[in-house]
Amino acid sequence: MKILNLPLARSVVDRAEHLRRDPQALEALWDRARVIHFDGEKFLTDKESGSLTYLKSFEAPDNGDEFFLGLDEGQPYFLFISPQISGESENYRTLREIGGTLDELQIGLAVHSQGLANWHKKHPRCSTCGAPTAPSLGGSIRKCDQCSTEHYPRTDPAIIVLVKDRDDRILLGRQKVWPEHRFSTFAGFVETGESFEQCVAREVAEEAGVLVDDVKYLGSQPWPFPASLMIAFEARILDPENARPDGEEIEEIRWFDRDSIVDEIVAGELLLPPKISVARAMIEAWYNLVPHDDGTPRPTFESLSAETLETWRK
Repeated sequence: MKILNLPLARSVVDRAEHLRRDPQALEALWDRARVIHFDGEKFLTDKESGSLTYLKSFEAPDNGDEFFLGLDEGQPYFLFISPQISGESENYRTLREIGGTLDELQIGLAVHSQGLANWHKKHPRCSTCGAPTAPSLGGSIRKCDQCSTEHYPRTDPAIIVLVKDRDDRILLGRQKVWPEHRFSTFAGFVETGESFEQCVAREVAEEAGVLVDDVKYLGSQPWPFPASLMIAFEARILDPENARPDGEEIEEIRWFDRDSIVDEIVAGELLLPPKISVARAMIEAWYNLVPHDDGTPRPTFESLSAETLETWRK
């Protein structure tokens, strides 16, 4: 497969690093900014379209923190984080709910916002001396009030891999904590001193009991739940006869070809990962890589039903 166009990897915003060091410039930008409101869990959105709703700076709540996100064609964008106020309001939605429908501008802003908000919430104190820290440089870092150490947001690298056998079947696994019938690709965090390729081999061996080679890079995207960068690969299984779940993290594994994955979805026996995930993008790319026997395109997963499947296969 070619490099994937992953849903959360789209962004057109200039983060304008040079402006973060100019408090007067940031103050002037704030006055004419489009402001994204995030309450720690959900974004303020348009009820009908699901897109982000922008506030003007003077409409932001009284208590909270403002962080500079960047510029788009000269228009400044800021994130405003305030204590949770969404409650049951239908105007506030999570990134998981809206991520699949946002355009390139808004998805880039939303992913940046969520990741930044998560990091600031979890790092109120200095890891060097233990004193309180405060946002600095437009919110892009935190600075210790006592020893002046600067702390930068961390990103945890994690691999995610679509594994296939020589017959182009894919192997998917199911975690115990997932919704019923949910199966997905294999993934895990990169350990200290480990390359991405080594991590791919180790995670697949640990979770599915098989060895892989021919590891190919497919793309990457941020995954701000809370602070990961997902690096996507595909790999070939050398010993498919040895496939088995580890019994702890992965409780079940299943093989799928392009026909069986459709049958299982229609039967309600397979629930795929959400649209904004790397796993879903990899599965869809594999599924669409080979057309049907008569050359016609395959039906999309969203359109599948018993009726559409019967019509398509006639």
